[in-house]
Order: sequence, then C-alpha cells, then structure tokens
Amino acid sequence: MMGTAGAAVPRITPGEANRLMARGNALVVDVRETYEIVRSGKVAGAVHVPCGSLELRADPTTPYYDERFDKNKTIILYCAVGERSALGGAILKDLGYNEVYNLGAFQGWVDSGGSVEAIG
Repeated sequence: MMGTAGAAVPRITPGEANRLMARGNALVVDVRETYEIVRSGKVAGAVHVPCGSLELRADPTTPYYDERFDKNKTIILYCAVGERSALGGAILKDLGYNEVYNLGAFQGWVDSGGSVEAIG
C-alpha cells in the first residue's frame, strides 16, 4: 500500500512547499496525532486532521466535512516521517483531489527554517 501511495502523491521539499503556499491557494494539513503536535508544534497555518479522520473531513458527502478542503486548492500533507502523509494523499486522490503533495517529515520543515506555531 505504501508503494502505491508514494507513487500517487509526489514528495516535495520544504522550498517547493513554500513556493506552493506563496501562491495563496494551498491548504497545509498535519496528519499526525494530537499528542505529536502538542509536543512539537505544527507548520504555521496548517490544519490538523489526524490521518484516521482525513477521509471523513475531506469528503463533502459526510456530515464531518471540513469546508477548508476544496478540490480546487493545492493540498500539502505532512506527518512525522512521510508515510501517513503519503497514505493521506492517496485517500485525497481517491476522493478526487488533483493537486496533492507530500511534504514528508515535520522535522524536515523545522530543519529548513520553516515557520512553526505552538499548540497548547
């Protein structure tokens, strides 16, 4: 399953993510669990949707749909290592989202000097 997800969702660098975010039509999604975000913070402006809840929040046919998910937006996902974000990206692709990218590991964002906000 990971191989299929990885092939379907392009992996991008923090620099590429910054360029996509600068266009102003990107939704950055942190798919880690809450305890991970409380411990380390998240990408500034990112939406937190744990991977296990992603399909419900991104599918407009469910009562749990989050209107921030829009199929016309660029969606950038990340997690702790890059595996959950690849799986989440594959889920979004299956739901009809076209421009979906995997930023990979949150620590890579931090190490690149990316903006982080604390959760508390």
